[in-house]
Amino acid sequence: MADRLFSGVLLLIAIGYTFIAFTVIKAPFQYDPLGPESWPRILGVVAIACLVPLALRPEVDRLGIAGPTWLRLGALVIMLSLYAWLYEPLGFILSTFLFCAGLSLMLGSKLFSALLFSAVTSIVGYFLCTGPLELNLPAGILNSIL
Repeated sequence: MADRLFSGVLLLIAIGYTFIAFTVIKAPFQYDPLGPESWPRILGVVAIACLVPLALRPEVDRLGIAGPTWLRLGALVIMLSLYAWLYEPLGFILSTFLFCAGLSLMLGSKLFSALLFSAVTSIVGYFLCTGPLELNLPAGILNSIL
């Protein structure tokens, strides 16, 4: 019952947030194609889409998450915090490369596969976002190269 109550409260908060995102948030100018108004809207809709199944799912007697899983979740929170902290100084490509490599290794990937995945994800992601999507991403220390 507690998990349904928790997801129900979060669902109400997400609905309120989404309502505000669609009705109140207005940007004075658009500096990228999606605009600053789109991201709160997308976040709200995705949050609602994730919370509805949680609120409707069957009851669970106990949580049943093993100790190593909690450690991995803690490590993921630390990695995400480091990613956010290093995002501006290192730039999108290097910070994304480091995050993807660490996450891939944590999930059991071989070193070569993790490095290849990280390189492709960070480089293709950067040029996809800065090219066709025209988003402003930090180049960081690679600013002189890019």
